[in-house]
Amino acid sequence: MNRSRPLFKLFKSLKGLLGSRGERISDITIARQSIEVKDQLLRWVKELLFLSLGILSAGFGLKGFLLPNDFIDGGVTGISLLTRVITGYPLPILIVIINIPFIILGYFQIGKSFVFKSILAIVGLAFALAFIEYPTITSDKLLVAVFGGFFLGAGIGLSVRGGGVLDGTEVLAIYLGRKTGLTIGDLILVFNVFIFSTAAYLLSMEIALYSILTYLSASKTVDFVIEGVEEYIGVIIISHRSEAIRLMITERMGRGVTIYNGTSGFGPREELKDTEILYSVITRLEIANLQNKVRQIDPNAFIVMNSVKDLKGGMIKKRQFKEH
Repeated sequence: MNRSRPLFKLFKSLKGLLGSRGERISDITIARQSIEVKDQLLRWVKELLFLSLGILSAGFGLKGFLLPNDFIDGGVTGISLLTRVITGYPLPILIVIINIPFIILGYFQIGKSFVFKSILAIVGLAFALAFIEYPTITSDKLLVAVFGGFFLGAGIGLSVRGGGVLDGTEVLAIYLGRKTGLTIGDLILVFNVFIFSTAAYLLSMEIALYSILTYLSASKTVDFVIEGVEEYIGVIIISHRSEAIRLMITERMGRGVTIYNGTSGFGPREELKDTEILYSVITRLEIANLQNKVRQIDPNAFIVMNSVKDLKGGMIKKRQFKEH
């Protein structure tokens, strides 16, 4: 009996130690989960803020400048404006209806999250045009073209930063670019040449020329708002969880990944460590989605993004997207 007591005390102490350790592990897990939930909530708030500001800015550009002067823009917005001038149908309804095919195409090409945010942005813009009373700023044609394009472009750029779009033209251009081999910029240019040629025929050459100036102002503003991001973005990712990130990009986003073997370290006294460097090419519409998913896997991942001016060869066709 005397010998069993020390064994009993040892077993009890070990049990208490394991229990306290289990509680610590559980507390750490809960803390990490709460941080992840908080980060996700902050990302949603940030994206919603970008979408809201984009809606308000685009609505101001349309109702404060373009609509009172019968100016048009490029893309789906330009088609909607041109249809409104010709038929007299309400612009909010036209923007929603004409964007529907592009949103459906975006579902198969990019994913559910992009489509949901784009629907919010487009429907929100329609409501803003229908119910918000924007003041008419000026009737000077040059000012209308420049500043109308500026606010419309700012709205489109902010919506892209929020993970959605106000204009579905780029989705179609991305799809046709993969099918035909033409660059996205060339396809968008073809669309807009057709739109402005139609405007010159149906409206007037003067309106078409001012509308081209509106489009140029809007496109430059879009590039400025989203920090000069081009259609394709080269992404370099360095992380200790490179395999999980690689699987996420290839299986869930349907993008190819190239793996480089490298070494990493900081400072002269730190030992260099072997590491895998991931490189992938995505579209600018997928930037927010990729960043969110990488942060969920490794919040400390090092990400470098560069504009890709053109692509030749290789395998860049997007496979089926799996949203989880």
